[in-house]
Amino acid sequence: MRKLFLITLLSAFIFSCGDSHSKNEKILFDSSGNINNVSVVVDNDMWDGDVGEAIRNTLAATVDGLPQDEPMFSMKQIPPSVFSGFVAKNRTVLKIEVQNKVSFQVLDNIYAKPQRVVVISGPTQETIVKEITSNASKIIVAFKDEELTEKQRRINLSLHNDKKIEDKLGVSIKFPTAYRVAKVDNSFFWIRKDIKHGSMNLMLYDLPYNAIKRSDSVVNTIIKIRDSIGEKYIPGPTDGSYMITENAYTPFHFETILDNKPTLETKGIWDVKNAFMAGPFINYSIEDVKNNRWVVVEGFVFAPSVDKRDYMFELEAIIRSIKIK
Repeated sequence: MRKLFLITLLSAFIFSCGDSHSKNEKILFDSSGNINNVSVVVDNDMWDGDVGEAIRNTLAATVDGLPQDEPMFSMKQIPPSVFSGFVAKNRTVLKIEVQNKVSFQVLDNIYAKPQRVVVISGPTQETIVKEITSNASKIIVAFKDEELTEKQRRINLSLHNDKKIEDKLGVSIKFPTAYRVAKVDNSFFWIRKDIKHGSMNLMLYDLPYNAIKRSDSVVNTIIKIRDSIGEKYIPGPTDGSYMITENAYTPFHFETILDNKPTLETKGIWDVKNAFMAGPFINYSIEDVKNNRWVVVEGFVFAPSVDKRDYMFELEAIIRSIKIK
């Protein structure tokens, strides 16, 4: 009898703990929203004043390397009084709060999941503007990282088989089945996706390690290489036409990291020699010291008369999935 009593007591304790845990656990619904769309929770007066201007200067800054000015993020302003329920499920949220304490926070999965919420607070509009301005780069990185993760999650739902790329080039890269391999030549790959107003494109190839040397003229070296690749592999619509780099625009150049490797990032405008075609490109030259080479992966878009930000963002998300074997 004593043994039975102890078992019953223990069982009751276990179930009691389980019920307490389930009551305290917050149930989060799935987040929603288009890629690169941020909900800005701020009252109307601040949105129309200096705080709103600081937010727009940060989130609506133009994207580098596009032929027309396009904002980094699209925004929807929401007054705090209506920020609840379905409205609070957007994947990226910037929340402005008037509080005695000055604060900048990056939080995850507050109202839904996955979700990135940046909360900025201060006692006055002046202090809030200062927090927005001083943390502008952190705000952009927080939202962009979340959106890249979400875009890659969507891409992973239906992946193209990249075994041929892996076998010939020694890299894996995740791109959707909507793309097709348009051209293969040894270790060169041209991958394409047809869209309503044109096409989205990826190129992958490798170069000897001595082909690119870090110097003040490294951008010129990268441009010369991509122009030679364009002449050889990317023909235009007429005989003798092929893709080159538009020399009227100075390319943007950065150093970054891909697959834990030093990488040269170059953004600019391409056009077609002897034809009226042009668009943006983003080129990554990855330093693969172990294999004594550079791995080059580039995305470019042809989509005349339409916005190209989200097309280029998709290509960047694909490129950033690359793994060198």
